[in-house]
Amino acid sequence: MDRRDFVKATATGVAAAATPAVLASELPAAASALPARAPAVHVSRAGPLLVADVSSIRHKNGGPESAIERAYRGITGGEDVLDAIVAGVNIPELDPEESGIGYGGLPNADGVVQLDSCLMHGPRKWAGGVAALEGVRTPSLVAKAVAELTDHHLIVGEGAREFARALGFDIEDDLNTEHSRAMWLEWRRRVDPSHWLDPDERIRDTRRGDTGRDPDHEARLQRFHDASQAADLSMVDDGLIDSESYWGTTSLEALSQDGDICGVTTTSGLSWKIPGRAGDSPILGAGQYVDNDVGAAGSTGRGEANLFSCASFLIVEFMRQGMAPKDAGMRTLGRIKDNTIESRLLNERGLPNFNVRFFILNKAGDYAGVAMYGTGEGAFAVCDENGAREEPLEGLLKGSTRG
Repeated sequence: MDRRDFVKATATGVAAAATPAVLASELPAAASALPARAPAVHVSRAGPLLVADVSSIRHKNGGPESAIERAYRGITGGEDVLDAIVAGVNIPELDPEESGIGYGGLPNADGVVQLDSCLMHGPRKWAGGVAALEGVRTPSLVAKAVAELTDHHLIVGEGAREFARALGFDIEDDLNTEHSRAMWLEWRRRVDPSHWLDPDERIRDTRRGDTGRDPDHEARLQRFHDASQAADLSMVDDGLIDSESYWGTTSLEALSQDGDICGVTTTSGLSWKIPGRAGDSPILGAGQYVDNDVGAAGSTGRGEANLFSCASFLIVEFMRQGMAPKDAGMRTLGRIKDNTIESRLLNERGLPNFNVRFFILNKAGDYAGVAMYGTGEGAFAVCDENGAREEPLEGLLKGSTRG
């Protein structure tokens, strides 16, 4: 097959795989749910082993399998690891009930759904990502095409959409569902839409250690922060949106029975974000990192915190130095905590007012799920020879993000 035929065949395949009909034709999963185990040192040496956020186990888009179950079945059935996990996350991407990922994801401040994804193929050393992609329900498949068909690792915005169009993906005018559009309209009713920070206020805030505390300044900054987040939190409190959907994202990491490691992350990003904002999910080393000789880490939560700390890359590097997955994750969470100094990002205890979660595995089959706080979305998904299940996340800090 020459290169032109290869590109044409690949485009046809990825576009077809994006359709619900293809996903619905999959056979039922063999994995079954088991009771959760206490957070401790997790060891699972008889791969395959998969770890993920809870969206990968709780959403099935009306079918028989969750993402993690579909991925496990594919790996045990001989599929390439990356093919299997992407087929898995296509399930929540296409599920209109999952409002933090793909179709029906909560939109940006202008009411437009913009999607991000990245993935890494450990043994082939391939990677691909897309950011601020509009009109395609399955950004993970477009990210996979970036990895397979281009010399690039990241394509963004209109370029990503036109890249997908050239490959035969269906491009839709609007990825909102009735629910996501209604939530956006409700948010517009509840908040002033300005998301811009005052640079002078931020500079004064970061210098407070030199100039002393300024109660008036801190009160002004707190009022600004409250104005930008009060609507979001009130919608969570009122049961209109799930707390995990505010941040969005599913991240799935897999170790095959042959020792190959791959990972994929996909999201609609922070709800009501500034149009064009990209968080950590499409960025290699921030929301996702894989090294086939060491392990993998993926994340959900505040993307800016992961971007600033290159958090997923840091976890894998700590494991390279000999740390266990849990220890590597906790050390990285500590780094994020230490890097959080602006008062708008701190709760009344002076601790981060946001959560970050990591799903980690190493080459030996050890794994962990850790978070800044183990409350709220307090579980993660695991699938191995014992079936698919939820296990509790272990938190670095006690209490909650609000204090």
